[in-house]
Amino acid sequence: MCFKYFDGFLFALFKKKYLKCFILMVTYFFPQRWVQGFPKQNVQFINDSTICYPCGNFVIFINIETKKKTVLQCMNGVVGVVATNVPYEVVAFSDRRLRPLIYIYNFPGLTRRNKLKGNVLLDYTLLSFSYCGTYLASYSSLPEFELALWNWESGVILCKKTQPGMDVSQMTFNPMNWRQLCLSSPSAVTMCTIERSNQEHHLKAKSIKLPMEDGSFFNETDVIFPTSLPKDLIYGPVLPLSAIAGLVGEEAETFRPKDDLYPLLHPSMHCWTPTSDLYVGCEEGHLLMVNGETLKVTLLNKIEDKVPTEGRNLISPVTMVYQKGGVLISGIDGFVYSFTIKDSTYKVEDFLEIEEPVAHMMFSPNYHMLLIQTDKGSVYIYTYCEKPTFDKVLEACDGKFQAIDFIPPGNEYCMTLTHSGEVCVWYIEDGTCASRIYLNTPATVLACSPSSLSVAVGTMGGFIHFLDVRDAEAPQAIHKAFPSKWSVQHLLYDQRGIYLLVGTSEGYVFIINANPSSLFQILGFVEVGKDILQISTVSLLETDIVEVMVLSPLPETGRSRLEIFTLPKILPQVSANFIDESGRLKDALIHKFRYEIEHSLSSAVLDFQSHQIYGFCNQVPYICSYLLPEQEHSGICILKPYQKVQSKHYGPGMLSLSPHGLWLITIAKGGILCIRDVHTLETFVRSRSHSHQGHGIQSVRISMDGQNILVNGRDDGTLVYLRWRWLGGNLASEIIHYCQKLLISLSNTMDEENDYLSIQQGESLNLESKSEHTINENMKPSIDSSQEELVQVDNLKEMPWIQQKSQEAIKNEVKLFSKKRKEIKTGIKALAKTVLTMMEENETVDNIAKLDQKEFGLDLEELERLHDENEEEVAKIRKDAEMHNLAKAYLAELIKEECWNSMAVKGRALKCFHMPYVVENFPMKERTEEELKELKRVLRQKKIETECLKLRKEIVEVQSTITLVKKHHEEEDEEEEEEVAVKNSNLPNYLLGSLSTDFGVQAPLLSSQLELHSREEKINQIILLKDVIYKVKTAFNNEFDAAYKQKEFEVARVKERNVRIKEIILDLDLEEVVWQPEFDDCEKPERTLIVENKEITAQKMLNPWLKAKAELTAAREMERWLLTRGPDTRHRGLMDMMGGVLEVKKEDILRMVIPQPAFMVKPDALWSEEERKQFKDYEKKVKELNEERDKYRKSLEAEMKKLQNSIQESTQNFDEHLKRLFERRVKAEMVVNQEELKINNLVFSLLLDEEISSREAFLNNYLTRKQEEKNQTSEAIQKAREDLDVYKEHYDNLLAEDKVLDRSFRKEFSEIPSHQVDILYKLFKRRPRLQEEKVRFQLNLTIQILLKQGQVELENFQLLLEYPDAILINKNIIEDLNSVIRTQGQKKVASMMESKDVHKGIFQIEWEHKKMEMEMEDLNQKAWDIQMLFFSRDRQKYLNEPNYETLIAIQIGIMEQTIAVLEKTHKKNVENCKKLLKKLRRYSNQKDVANYTLSCNLREELVAVSERKDICNAMGSKLTCEKIAKERYENMMQQQKLTNIAKQQAEQISILQAEVERLRMKTFPALVQI
Repeated sequence: MCFKYFDGFLFALFKKKYLKCFILMVTYFFPQRWVQGFPKQNVQFINDSTICYPCGNFVIFINIETKKKTVLQCMNGVVGVVATNVPYEVVAFSDRRLRPLIYIYNFPGLTRRNKLKGNVLLDYTLLSFSYCGTYLASYSSLPEFELALWNWESGVILCKKTQPGMDVSQMTFNPMNWRQLCLSSPSAVTMCTIERSNQEHHLKAKSIKLPMEDGSFFNETDVIFPTSLPKDLIYGPVLPLSAIAGLVGEEAETFRPKDDLYPLLHPSMHCWTPTSDLYVGCEEGHLLMVNGETLKVTLLNKIEDKVPTEGRNLISPVTMVYQKGGVLISGIDGFVYSFTIKDSTYKVEDFLEIEEPVAHMMFSPNYHMLLIQTDKGSVYIYTYCEKPTFDKVLEACDGKFQAIDFIPPGNEYCMTLTHSGEVCVWYIEDGTCASRIYLNTPATVLACSPSSLSVAVGTMGGFIHFLDVRDAEAPQAIHKAFPSKWSVQHLLYDQRGIYLLVGTSEGYVFIINANPSSLFQILGFVEVGKDILQISTVSLLETDIVEVMVLSPLPETGRSRLEIFTLPKILPQVSANFIDESGRLKDALIHKFRYEIEHSLSSAVLDFQSHQIYGFCNQVPYICSYLLPEQEHSGICILKPYQKVQSKHYGPGMLSLSPHGLWLITIAKGGILCIRDVHTLETFVRSRSHSHQGHGIQSVRISMDGQNILVNGRDDGTLVYLRWRWLGGNLASEIIHYCQKLLISLSNTMDEENDYLSIQQGESLNLESKSEHTINENMKPSIDSSQEELVQVDNLKEMPWIQQKSQEAIKNEVKLFSKKRKEIKTGIKALAKTVLTMMEENETVDNIAKLDQKEFGLDLEELERLHDENEEEVAKIRKDAEMHNLAKAYLAELIKEECWNSMAVKGRALKCFHMPYVVENFPMKERTEEELKELKRVLRQKKIETECLKLRKEIVEVQSTITLVKKHHEEEDEEEEEEVAVKNSNLPNYLLGSLSTDFGVQAPLLSSQLELHSREEKINQIILLKDVIYKVKTAFNNEFDAAYKQKEFEVARVKERNVRIKEIILDLDLEEVVWQPEFDDCEKPERTLIVENKEITAQKMLNPWLKAKAELTAAREMERWLLTRGPDTRHRGLMDMMGGVLEVKKEDILRMVIPQPAFMVKPDALWSEEERKQFKDYEKKVKELNEERDKYRKSLEAEMKKLQNSIQESTQNFDEHLKRLFERRVKAEMVVNQEELKINNLVFSLLLDEEISSREAFLNNYLTRKQEEKNQTSEAIQKAREDLDVYKEHYDNLLAEDKVLDRSFRKEFSEIPSHQVDILYKLFKRRPRLQEEKVRFQLNLTIQILLKQGQVELENFQLLLEYPDAILINKNIIEDLNSVIRTQGQKKVASMMESKDVHKGIFQIEWEHKKMEMEMEDLNQKAWDIQMLFFSRDRQKYLNEPNYETLIAIQIGIMEQTIAVLEKTHKKNVENCKKLLKKLRRYSNQKDVANYTLSCNLREELVAVSERKDICNAMGSKLTCEKIAKERYENMMQQQKLTNIAKQQAEQISILQAEVERLRMKTFPALVQI
């Protein structure tokens, strides 16, 4: 520990009165002896023989030659990324915390060189050292995406650059040029160039253009200033896509639409070459070469020499290193390939085969060794020599450690277990692997037996594998138990190794005999709560029982449940009496008690005295003890906290007791291990072995003698071995005494059990057949065939012990009740025959009387079960149908609300009666309040503008009239005249651009299309155009509604006439079909929203009570109908006598029949005279009746034809009207399209304005950025020039000094002969530069001084791993030394303050001296200026003239008179000019009026000339008189034709009127007196 921190710590603890506890803590503190973990990041060389990698919160160093490990711990959490610098032998790593730091440590001293603090918020993702110099590059991902260049020696950031959204996967310096840095990500490769000027550094990044996935290159266009955009002369300029997207910032420079993006190659790794080129490997299998200077990319082509081996395709390379003539590349297939590159081609050869996929490769600094790292974490070294060797440096385990334990007594070996079932044995001394065994099954827990050298391993499938570890270097699997199929979550041996307790996921605790001599017999099980949290045991040497406590949660109440039971030592001999038939231990015999704690616990252990329980609270940071009641109780007992202390841990933790029960070990998510006194619960040892970023510690194990401790991380995959530095006093004696006593007690048992293991080693394969966990293959089936399925044995599949017990219980039950079951079986057979007979009879009866097969089932429970299943299925189907119908109804409601209810005018159509014309109206929604409000605002604004324009026009007309009448007007009025602008708002109709006026829609407030320039005018115009569209649609809908009402009237009238037509057809007995027009669904769309009964094809489902109600209603209706009818005697008499009528109507004449006389039956010869007369009368009546019938039939036919013609005419008239309405609809749609076209044009112009504005804003921003860059560049250039000037000045000074030395060289050696001087002069000329600095460096030596202990302050805590020569001194000595140091320090500070004041006075005096010198120079300069002053005549006059002021006053008076004369003359000239200007203005106004009149006349003349020109062009060569004569002739012919047509129509009308009068008179009743 650093003594500087020790001193401060001691003082703080003294203030808190914890000095005693801290002294104990320091005394018994233990360091990490070794750390075991495997790399998850890339392994790196730190020198030619040492590699390093991060693991958890440690950095592990491994010597390749000696396999010795060195550990460096990060005190602030999990180690992030690691980088090494071989020339300086330093390692850099970051910690993972909020605002992480980068630490630089020396190797092998492991002292901290520096600590780098940046502005990164979350984490560093990459670190890389330069190959020369003291440069370190760091990269962070979210949220900064910052690339920073550090000077790690000085700890400053030289430069940095952000690259938003770029997640870099690899970052390397160019080995030949530290100014080049390559960053690669799965989507891009970026080359960063570091530019330097003196102490200024700048990062310049440039992205490398990658080819597409097929290997071809895509020609990109300039996004900022595209030159290939088409020119559109109609719709305005074509702008870049970034302007169309509205981008104005930096994103516009790289914006590309989705359709313009092409898939590029995905880089996966890269490496540098000695020529500063770059090789880039891609996921698609391509290999690229990038020129380091031009960044030109070349796609290397593969040369196929042979057919590739199946399954050996190099599709996605993972890692790559450079070798001479090519590269070495590895993929996911476990092979390393050698790529020989020549020009733009390469050849692939097999280099090395690895057992696992390779994740990383790296050459050693001397390039003699190739490091190969697999994705599992194993490390191999391939050595280049005459006979290449391939060695395994580090063999990784298959996954993180799941469980750990010591092999008793715990001073030589320990064991670990991974999730995949890999069991490893480790030497405690150095942490090397002694042996491995693979169970090839998912494993969960591991426990070592104290009573034998056997190990139990629990699995996910419920098995327990027992291993023999007598030979730790060759463990063997000797047995396998299968208590249940549930996952094994807890395995625990009691302290004496009598029983093995197995906790499963379903809340069962199985008790297994721990002795191998018993074949690990399962004695029974205890059922406790699910999700067991912890099992604790107490097995003391003085007792014959084992107490067991099980902790389980009660999540529904937020409490915890504790169940304590006792297992006697003689349980294996009397297990049959302690368990029931199913194997459950009886609660009464094991003294099972239940307790509950009012709050939740994450862990609990039972005190060795069995008086109290220690619990770790789950929700609050407390450790509590709970006293157990002395008296026995029934039911559940609530425990209250007896003692409570703060845990000082983060999150829920775990508790465990030391082997002797006097130490309480606590661990939690914070990663800190604490050992507490079991009585006071105070901590006397504390060690941080893991961090909370890795979710802390998962488990901890302590050896029997308490000397060794294993700590396993939860998620960081790190196993830490701790050992006491020194342990003495009562703490050591107590646990060592207990350990010796326990080992002596277990020695005989261990010898016997180990001997049995040696005997059974050769018979390990037969142990399973003798175990109770297998079933006897010779077991006979049960006598009762109905129970064979319950006891039948499947020899191919193992059966759990608990299931075996269940089957044995069933078998015993079968044997016990065999006679009774035989009787029942006989009765069942007789009953079955009866049922079969009934079923045969059922097949012969009718279908109505036939029963269903299910009704013959005698198993009422089965019938009920089937009925329940059917009901559940029906309920499920009904629920699904209801939900489906609900979804459909919801969708229908949405559609109805959107397309029907929200429409103020519902969409409908009208069809013609006889023509295929269909006219639709315009569906319209009601305008919202916002739209109406906006429309009112625009109308109000337009009206105001119109009135303003009108007033301005009137003002202009009045002023122009006054100007013409008056000849003289004031200048102010004339100026106002010139400012008046006359605006003519009358526009031709063709400029409106639509035919909306044809629908009576007047839009006087619409602006001319030629005057829409501003954005507001266009928006207002769009609102008014929408109003025009609304009015046009409303006008047409009104016409449509009138036509719709007319059709309704026509249909009703046709229906009314069809009633009479049907009567006539019935009277005439015709078979004609009456045409009846009906409305279609498109004409009445509301009918589609109503479902009629005839549309439902499925039968309606009625409940029983609805059926009964319907039957009752039908019966009552029948009774009511019978009562209303009454007796029918009168009706039958009327039908018999008068044909059912009292009066014969004219309509009945066709059905009248004259009855034949009765004598007509006889022959004619037998008739009498009277009968012949009657016959003649009969014939006369028949003839008259036939004539009447003919006349009436003709009248009916004429009436029917007239009605049909009337119907035809009215419907045809409607069709003509509807045809015109159709044309109107087409025209209305055309008008709407015209207005919408104008709206679209305006919207397009608005969008174009926005795009132009966006483009302008982008260009302005772009210009601003470029100007800022220019300014920065200019400042940098200026600064560089200044530095250059400084260097030039320094160089010139050195050169001048050199010249001075050169000149004075010979003078210095004047007494020496000339030839010797020449020799010395030549040597002087050839002297090396910087000799002075070299000498100074040679004199500046690094020395090592040996000081007394306690006087050296160190910063690294991990440096002092051993303290054999350390002593513990008294605190008073340190305080005395500190007080002396403080006194001397205060004196030194006072002396420094005095010296500072003296220096300050010296500086002040020097400044005053300089000030006085400058004042003296100033006064001398003033005197010189006075002497050199120019003496002019004015100055001489001033000195010589006695009345100088009077003379000056006279001269001033003369000058004022002269100025007054000049001003008067100037005013006259100005008045003359004004008069001339006024006259010219009047003359100009007259000319303007004349010009205006002439321009108006000219415009009219031009219009007349244009019209005449158009007329002449239209007439062609014909004369106007001939055209007029022809038109008159045509008009006369048309008038004559119309006159003839009118005469013919008048004649037809007179005829029709006469016919109408005749018919009218015919239908009048004749009022004749009878």
